[in-house]
Amino acid sequence: MPAIVMSNAGPNGAKKLEGKITIYVVICGVIAATGGLMFGYDIGISGGVTSMDDFLEEFFPVVYERKHKAKEDNYCKYDNQGLQLFTSSLYLAALVSSFVASKVCTKHGRRLTMQAASVFFLVGVIFNAAARNIVMLIVGRILLGVGVGFANQVRKYRSRLSLSRYASFLKLHSTVHSSSLSEIAPVHIRGALNILFQLDVTIGIFVANIVNYFVSSIHPWGWRLALGLAGVPATMLCLGSMVIAETPTSLIEREQLMEGLAVLKKIRGIDNVNAEYEEILHACEMARQVKQPFRNLMKRSSRPQLVIAIAMQVFQQFTGINAIMFYAPVLFQTIGFKNDASLLSAVITGIVNVLSTVVSVVLVDKLGRRFLLLEACGQMLITQVAIGGVLLVNLKSTNELEHGVAVWVVVLVCLFVSSFAWSWGPLGWLIPSETFPLATRTAGYAFAVSSNLLFTFVIAQAFLSMMCHLRAGIFFFFAAWIVVMGLFVIFLLPETKNVPIDEMSERVWKRHWFWKRFMDEEALDKKDSV
Repeated sequence: MPAIVMSNAGPNGAKKLEGKITIYVVICGVIAATGGLMFGYDIGISGGVTSMDDFLEEFFPVVYERKHKAKEDNYCKYDNQGLQLFTSSLYLAALVSSFVASKVCTKHGRRLTMQAASVFFLVGVIFNAAARNIVMLIVGRILLGVGVGFANQVRKYRSRLSLSRYASFLKLHSTVHSSSLSEIAPVHIRGALNILFQLDVTIGIFVANIVNYFVSSIHPWGWRLALGLAGVPATMLCLGSMVIAETPTSLIEREQLMEGLAVLKKIRGIDNVNAEYEEILHACEMARQVKQPFRNLMKRSSRPQLVIAIAMQVFQQFTGINAIMFYAPVLFQTIGFKNDASLLSAVITGIVNVLSTVVSVVLVDKLGRRFLLLEACGQMLITQVAIGGVLLVNLKSTNELEHGVAVWVVVLVCLFVSSFAWSWGPLGWLIPSETFPLATRTAGYAFAVSSNLLFTFVIAQAFLSMMCHLRAGIFFFFAAWIVVMGLFVIFLLPETKNVPIDEMSERVWKRHWFWKRFMDEEALDKKDSV
């Protein structure tokens, strides 16, 4: 199949390079998508498993007894630090391991790093599915987290400089790191291409919800099957890492020029790849010239991008979305649903999550980033306050919600999830990816990823305890943060729709009422940035 490969040619357009969408490229895309699906599956599976009686009885008998005691406080049945650590440990491990993975990826290449990620995933799955005690469970989740850390580096670096060769394929299915896509995507569809990886994650969450629903009736080992099925995408990733070759960029970066040229010809399916090869050489050389990116990031002229990147990640978590994604079945059981009904409700929210992410793909480059974020703030605020109000009035310590009221809570949760999925979910990654200049892009995006993983860990570890202490007030807590988020967007977040990345400084930062004061030193900073 012939293809036109988009290439960075400056702000006015892209030049065309010859190439084909080969079977090899399709395989690479499928393998990369597997990483997103696997991450989503790990997010979604933990909440369903922690609500299953067989799992609780074996590993958390105290929680099991609370759950089945009629007089136990509804809001505190699942308050257990060990139970929360089962979910949260993955994200802390991913945060720590990503620093090691970055060095491994740079020194030994993407293929070896992907192989390491798949091994960590597989061993983690084995530990979880065969667990006999809490230690095995936590070790398994930590190993899965290490796999996430390594896989994230592969996604980032496999595409960092030469994604131009995949651009036409990405129009069909995007599976790569956001900061790289922003560099090569045509400006009018840059947002949509970035969000497609988030779509893979939401599909993984949905699949996990379906698995949880069906295996919950398999006693006493349904939870083992749910955790063990994570081995399917892990195996695909492992086999794929054995099949695919090292990327041309990785080889060229490590000065294996002839090998890089040979692989590039194989990927493109043609021999005439000289123009693209020269572009990769040029991009690698430019990357080498960027010295001390973290030091550059601390300069005054980098303050707007850095503050926005970190704030987007913090706000993303303090919407309360991951509390719902991680613990949806637990939350629905808290309001009175039985096990099957709670898992089915989680499936419904998973469907809403996927479909709403598609909405974002379609609308982000038409309506703009600010519009989607502000609309979502209004919708999320209303739903969080409404959920909190319903529970405050109707759910006391030991009663159950009436069926009709509980159904309305599910509807409100779906409305909340939908607004997040077309706004703060994907845009939390898109906006940082398109605002950093070359000199600080890698370091800046690393800060964003680290911030996200850190606060994901915090929310996962704290939510059930917060619900026990704040009760229905937990939803008002998140609602207050949503107000802060809306004010941040109104006053401090400029629109980046249809603005080429290399024109952000002139067209965005220097014209913004607040951030322009930080750009006075930009000219001086540029002298020291390379």
